[in-house]
Amino acid sequence: MKRRTVTAGNLDEILQMTAPAPAAEQAAAPPAAAPPREDHGLRTEFEFELPRGYVDEAGTVHRHGAMRLATARDELRPQIDLRVKENPAYLSVVLLSQVITRIGTVTDVHAGVVERMYATDVAFLQDFYRRVNSEGHTRAAVTCPHCEGGFEVDLSGGRLGES
Repeated sequence: MKRRTVTAGNLDEILQMTAPAPAAEQAAAPPAAAPPREDHGLRTEFEFELPRGYVDEAGTVHRHGAMRLATARDELRPQIDLRVKENPAYLSVVLLSQVITRIGTVTDVHAGVVERMYATDVAFLQDFYRRVNSEGHTRAAVTCPHCEGGFEVDLSGGRLGES
């Protein structure tokens, strides 16, 4: 087995070489009628509300956003990022910047945007990422400190006391 050294420059090349052939090349014969696709209800994007909010260059505070499910590529790409190699703590910044699809009206979410977020918002997003990608939902079991009754809360948004 031949080993290759993967660098940021040739990751896309390797992924293209190992990707399955496009459908046009695979379909030599006319395709048979495909059965209707069923909607299995898989959620791939989850809405959230930041505890503090991202403040853009104009001073606008953005609190509502969306995060998509991570792919294997999303988790692999930061491993070859030079910023992550120099500082492993930067991994979460790069990873979050890849899976956050929007924050308020900001749709170009990159590492610089995540860098400028408050630490409480980054910690919230790290936990949100873990829940969405590991557990598949945004709910958490909590216990009331006064009555010790247990219940679930949805971490994706809403202020305390709202439904």
